[in-house]
Amino acid sequence: MFDKKEKKRGRFIVTHEQRLEKTLGLGALQILVDTETGVNYINTVGEGYSGLTPLLSPDGSVVVTPVGDCYTEE
Repeated sequence: MFDKKEKKRGRFIVTHEQRLEKTLGLGALQILVDTETGVNYINTVGEGYSGLTPLLSPDGSVVVTPVGDCYTEE
């Protein structure tokens, strides 16, 4: 009756998350990885604020995870 479809992989995955309840109220910092390009982003989420920017290495270059190393959330 119903066809099983392969679960589509999300383009962005969260690889790290740090909660900020004690320092900034409700919210979190997340590291997102684009599974198509491997580019890493830092994302701030919370009540009334949010932001997204590429994550930079100490030399100022964009952090890129090899696409083969990207994984999906279950």
